[in-house]
Amino acid sequence: MMIIALVAISGIATAQYDFAVGLRSGGTSGITLKKNYQASALEGIIGFWNDGLSVTALWEKKTMAFEVPNLNWYYGLGGHVAVYGENFNGKGGPSWYRHPHHYDDGDLGLGIDGIVGLEYKIPEIPFAFSLDFKPFIEVTTDGAFLFFFDPGIGIKIAF
Repeated sequence: MMIIALVAISGIATAQYDFAVGLRSGGTSGITLKKNYQASALEGIIGFWNDGLSVTALWEKKTMAFEVPNLNWYYGLGGHVAVYGENFNGKGGPSWYRHPHHYDDGDLGLGIDGIVGLEYKIPEIPFAFSLDFKPFIEVTTDGAFLFFFDPGIGIKIAF
């Protein structure tokens, strides 16, 4: 009975891609949630890092890439809120990410985000893979003004 249920769920998941849950690794690494509409999508990212947390919301447009079914360009805009704990150290990341915060410097950041990338949904199984850039501008409560390109790769389970 359990096998029949799994096969049925798998068949439904391969036939559609209305919603997805996954992981993004990059500048903003964390859990992604995506709701697809016909030519657009709403995506949320809950990012985690050393003593920090961010919540990002993006409205994305999508279009077929290179005339390949299930391969889509996506691009869009959104915003984020970031919370930096007192033990956050922005100097320890990769060379393209040099955050001005130091220890004992907990802050709040508000930002505007863009996104452009490619996503491929495998037709036979309920998985989608993505590669993108999510540049953002952020202003923090201590007066810092930040700009990062925020590259990322992702994997999602599609329903």
